[in-house]
Amino acid sequence: MQISKNTVVTLDYEVHDTEGNLVDAGNEPLVYVHGGYDGIFPSIEEALHGKDVGATLKVKLEPSEAFGEYDAALVNVEPRDLFPEQIEVGMQFERAAENDEDEMLFTITEIEADKVVVDGNHPLAGMALLFACTVAEVRMATKEELAHGHVHGAGGHAH
Repeated sequence: MQISKNTVVTLDYEVHDTEGNLVDAGNEPLVYVHGGYDGIFPSIEEALHGKDVGATLKVKLEPSEAFGEYDAALVNVEPRDLFPEQIEVGMQFERAAENDEDEMLFTITEIEADKVVVDGNHPLAGMALLFACTVAEVRMATKEELAHGHVHGAGGHAH
């Protein structure tokens, strides 16, 4: 079966940066509903369209096609007393949305006696990535998966 709109695609994959460093070993297969449901980056989905099980693919993703450009305006220095006592560099937290904004995920990147530096950029923002995959399985999506826009069951979302 070929990958087409409304099929569920299972990929074995790895992601490297442009210098060949492993970014994501793909320890678990990536499973998504094909056809514009936002389960995978659009440029990868486009390159996979029409491929069969066993096909291999390598796609270079520019930052704008992956996790976006790095935005220095998303790095903030906050007073230390706004945070719980037990925090560590690398911890993440959501900042509540204001007005019509989406909630944002921030990572603590530095802790000083009286300040904490938080970064709202995705850890891979600003990086070009090399996505390599093999198509492991293709099947028709169920009506429920199409209605919800994501995969259910093994490798997918459970309700």
